Order: sequence, then C-alpha cells, then structure tokens
Amino acid sequence: TVENILDNLLYADSKNCALLLEKAMDFVVEKKKDIIGKISLDDLPGTMVMDMLTAISQAQREGNNGDDDIDTMRVSELRRRLHEKGLCVDGSRKAMIALLKENS
Repeated sequence: TVENILDNLLYADSKNCALLLEKAMDFVVEKKKDIIGKISLDDLPGTMVMDMLTAISQAQREGNNGDDDIDTMRVSELRRRLHEKGLCVDGSRKAMIALLKENS
C-alpha cells in the first residue's frame, strides 16, 4: 500500500532482495500521484535514487519494445542472461549488471 511502501523499499534494500525492490519501485512508479505529498522519501538511501530512475526508465521502455541496455533491464532478464552464461543469478541488481558486463 502507499502507507507502507517506504518500509517495503527499505526492507528490500536491507535484505538485498532485487526482485522485491524492483516490484516496490514499480509500485512507486505506478502510484506516484498518490505518493507525492503523502509519503516522505527523505529516509531512502541515496543509492536508491538510481533504482528509482531505472524503474521510471523501465516503465517508459515497456511501450517501446525496449532496447538491449543492461543498465535498465528488469531483474528477471538480468537473471536469465546470467543463467544462460552459467553465472551466479543471486545478488543485487547492481551486482548482476556488473557480472554481466564483466562477462560480455
């Protein structure tokens, strides 16, 4: 819900749950009009700003068939590509992106 989204974001970030964090970010993008003015995002770590921008970029890409930009791929796509290369599929989005870039 809008009321507990901050808790969900912080929990997902603290537990390094990339899929949960992505879903929470998707929720923020979807409900942005309800969140603005009601919820203070001041307590979010600065590193989550990039995650928020990525979520916005992903939402905009969905209608445009997307592109092949690793930095804005969804977690499920990152994991699929890592699995295809026989690499570890666990970790944060940032770690998955770095691993893919190292092994491209």
